[in-house]
Amino acid sequence: MKMIAKKLRQDALYLSHKCQDGNLQSVFSCLDVMWVLYDKIMNWSPQKATDEDRDFFIISKGQATLALYPILIEKGMFNLEEIASEIGTFNSRYCIQTDLTKFNGGIENNAGSLGHGYPFATGIALANKIKKSPSRVYVLVGDGEFCEGTMWEASILASAKKLDNLCVIIDDNNSVGAMVDMGSMEEKLTSFGFDVFVVDGHNMEALAKVFQKVKIENGRPKAVIAKTIRGYGSKTMMAEDIWFHKAPNQEELDMLCKEVEEF
Repeated sequence: MKMIAKKLRQDALYLSHKCQDGNLQSVFSCLDVMWVLYDKIMNWSPQKATDEDRDFFIISKGQATLALYPILIEKGMFNLEEIASEIGTFNSRYCIQTDLTKFNGGIENNAGSLGHGYPFATGIALANKIKKSPSRVYVLVGDGEFCEGTMWEASILASAKKLDNLCVIIDDNNSVGAMVDMGSMEEKLTSFGFDVFVVDGHNMEALAKVFQKVKIENGRPKAVIAKTIRGYGSKTMMAEDIWFHKAPNQEELDMLCKEVEEF
């Protein structure tokens, strides 16, 4: 695993420890996808964080917010110790689920209720099409969010309006497939008029190549199905589902950071 992937995971562990909250399995499954977007793909920087023509990243699976903060820290938007000192406290800007109202740039949406970020992203993409903006919209969703009807409504609209500036990224970590067979998401989204790409969600080089392909303007929205593993980067978290919603104490923090370092 690349050094940056380890550092981001260790920062997420630290923040979870400080606030004693977080969905770390979910965080670790999508961190590599998000880093590639911010580091290699998106037209975004702290200096462009409020530009009208910036690229947008919408985090629909809000339980992975602790993946977003370390990335924005690494990019110079936020400070680790500032977040650690107040995350999860009453009226803090730094919530466990993103809160757009408390920021001027960096955070693009309110998260929490599943199935809302994707329709929100679709609306942004449609508005940008109308304005003829070069901006692209990337939205990260969990595989379980497709149990919500709003996800399919957004898919219908994205295809009907030819939103080729929209890319929905599915963190397919088998959290739902282990319980309910939802069939082939690739076939479903293709039938809705999407260009669909399937990729190893922990292979940064493969992710970068796929995300270059989704920039093609051909009148079809894009979907990237990232095949991921819950808790990837920690042997303990990959093996123990209690880490879906558990924060580490100091001893566990030290153990997990060591596991990440040695992964």
